Amino acid sequence: MNNRRVVITGLGALTPIGNTLQEYWEGLISGKSGAGLITKFDTAAHATKFACEVKNFDPLAFIDKKEVRRMDPFTHYAIATASMAVEDSKIDLSKVNLERFGVIYGSGIGGMVTWEEEHTAYINGGPRRISPFFVPKMISDIAAGQISIRYGLKGPNYATTSACATSSHAIADAFILIQRGSADIMLTGGSEAAITPMAIGGFNAARALSTWNDRYQEASRPFDKERNGFVMGEGSGSVVLEELEHAKKRGATIYGEIVGVGLTGDAFHVTAPPPGGEGAVRSMKESVRDAGIELTAVDYINAHGTSTELNDLHETQAIKTVFGEHAYKLTVSSTKSMTGHLLGAAGAIESIATILALKNGIIPPTINLDTPDPECDLDYTPKVAVKKNIKYAISNTFGFGGHNASLLFKKFEE
Repeated sequence: MNNRRVVITGLGALTPIGNTLQEYWEGLISGKSGAGLITKFDTAAHATKFACEVKNFDPLAFIDKKEVRRMDPFTHYAIATASMAVEDSKIDLSKVNLERFGVIYGSGIGGMVTWEEEHTAYINGGPRRISPFFVPKMISDIAAGQISIRYGLKGPNYATTSACATSSHAIADAFILIQRGSADIMLTGGSEAAITPMAIGGFNAARALSTWNDRYQEASRPFDKERNGFVMGEGSGSVVLEELEHAKKRGATIYGEIVGVGLTGDAFHVTAPPPGGEGAVRSMKESVRDAGIELTAVDYINAHGTSTELNDLHETQAIKTVFGEHAYKLTVSSTKSMTGHLLGAAGAIESIATILALKNGIIPPTINLDTPDPECDLDYTPKVAVKKNIKYAISNTFGFGGHNASLLFKKFEE
């Protein structure tokens, strides 16, 4: 059986640097930082007092008031960008087979806000104070379920959870299902709303977050010698994937094509990458093999680029191992320098950045790269965006637990 081609026909983004797709892209190419002091809770006792929050978002623009109260913020974000992506795709739901239109939507943590609120209610008042909506607000699969219910989508429907690789795995699964003929259209992506006292405290305890409280807009600095941890972000990204002929028949606008995925496991350590980024080496190689192209055809890598000491070093080493001399001809950038790290939603918004880079011929920058680490010696697009005509690009995401996902996108051609 010949694999079916899968294209991108709809996008939606809610990020710390923009609440719409256009705002997000403009924020990326202008080098905008989404970092600010945390407004969601009192950070007096926390070592890190800043994050990349979503700003001026009103869930009532997308969801009925009664339903808003029955959903966690991560689901608010998911429904918002799903709505944007469906609208952007111009799909007439009355004219497609909804039994072949599915949803795979991930969250690394799920309803963290709800969990903390309900646990506080339990501590203060016992189990009778727990809301009957606690479980359906908290569970990480509920965003996929709510999106499916909203649009009547009866195809494959589930969630992925693989820490920071979560939404890349969702996109990969959606791609594979369309490719093998199990669906014609998939709405996929990821959402995260984990800027909470417990989450910030927990990542501080793991020594994963930057503590540059006096220089917070400069704190996310991938590949920089002075990097000292990632910056927490939040938000959501949604992507409509569609079988090529199905998209062409309805006259869809096509942003690009997904042509390869590489999914691997480190089998090494719960938080640290293996020496040389061995798992990342295999995921990137597999994405290229899956696409059936030469390594030298890859023009751009949207790096995982977390601004942590180990990730940035080992990802750089992995890129050099995979591409050899071509690694120095590649353009690389980390958009986390602007958005912060959206955990389970990172793969979705970074895939969107990669798709738009291909479509528009512009590489978003790595901001705050003031003093490059001598061991991180590739072209990371420092400070400002660059115009470059690119045909193939990889989006990398790597998660705690040793989960690696590399998605390979192509500029669309008939």
